Amino acid sequence: MKVALVHDWLTGMRGGERMLERLAALFPEAPICTLVWNRGSVSPAIESHPIRTSFLQRMPGVAGRYRWYLPLFPRAIERFELIGFDAVISSSHAVAHGVRTPPGTFHLSYIHTPMRYVWDLEQDYFPPGRFPWPLSWYVRRTCERLRAWDVETSRRPHALVTNSAHVQGRIARHYRREAEVVYGPADLSRFTPATGPRTYDLVVGAFAPNKRVNLAIAAARALDRPLQVAGSGPGEAALRRAAGPRTRFLGWVSDGELARLYAGARALIFPGEEDFGLTPIEAMASGCPVVALARGGALETVGRGADAATLARVREGGVARVPGGVLFGTPTVAGLTEALRLLDGERFAPDTLRAQAVPFDAPAFDRRFRAAFDRAYGAWKARPRERSGPQASVSP
Repeated sequence: MKVALVHDWLTGMRGGERMLERLAALFPEAPICTLVWNRGSVSPAIESHPIRTSFLQRMPGVAGRYRWYLPLFPRAIERFELIGFDAVISSSHAVAHGVRTPPGTFHLSYIHTPMRYVWDLEQDYFPPGRFPWPLSWYVRRTCERLRAWDVETSRRPHALVTNSAHVQGRIARHYRREAEVVYGPADLSRFTPATGPRTYDLVVGAFAPNKRVNLAIAAARALDRPLQVAGSGPGEAALRRAAGPRTRFLGWVSDGELARLYAGARALIFPGEEDFGLTPIEAMASGCPVVALARGGALETVGRGADAATLARVREGGVARVPGGVLFGTPTVAGLTEALRLLDGERFAPDTLRAQAVPFDAPAFDRRFRAAFDRAYGAWKARPRERSGPQASVSP
């Protein structure tokens, strides 16, 4: 079977790229189509594949400012020619699912999330007052057009797969489509449940609005707790100004350094609302408990195995111990500090925490994704053949 992979952009190794790495191993001959590729920014396993980029690759400043070209993303993804493939697999958190495929080509899309910045988190990314008029008007109109395009093109894939029940619900709400859940892959072989001293709290990730890194920094300062921050992104200067004297900013770290950080951490603080989230799984695999906001994918990973009454209590704003650590229900400094105080009085066996992470290991993803792909492809083959022409462009 001749397969092509489509991914939004290749500018760093985050959760979406970890999943793409597994797809690249499952389909070793597949080329990868992507809007923008910064060479050397993703793993050799990905970059060993033929990589095709869009016209955005030639735009000024695109390497560091590719998000500025957001209004052009739909047009760019629709320009890819995918003739001669039996199947296309798109890995989409923005526009990859909107790629056009010819009749007779099966298309499965792994939806990491419907486009966050034009749906649920529009106000977080583009708050009132961020842009002067008329730029603010243009941003709102762009978001409206992108939402319309997103809904229209969500019908293009023949089957949808997603990374959590949380995102499955958002797909049903925004796209009115069903999606099968195949949890994202965490490479647990890189982590071991350490038993040595644990002397600091840890935050890992980009400084995006939905990550709420500011809550972790404020809580660490309020409780005078040592905090290590691994990551970078917009707003870093403001976060540094808000940090207490016991907070250290490490920037992006290597895989080996990240494993060492997990091994020495009292807790991974996970205050954002994530669609799935690999870092809590990696932390638990290292024997590190997680203090997480009781929203999104954390309920399915950190909270896996908790009873219904406990989950109901934290959803209503409470704080509770769960198998993977502590969940808190209110995204405030007070809610997080209460959770950290509770954590200090609890004990978590490293081997038990690792067992909490095992169902999300990468080999389990490989098996489940391949089974989901084969089922969807078989169902599509059993349908009457498509007789329409190429999918029409609907880019705004």
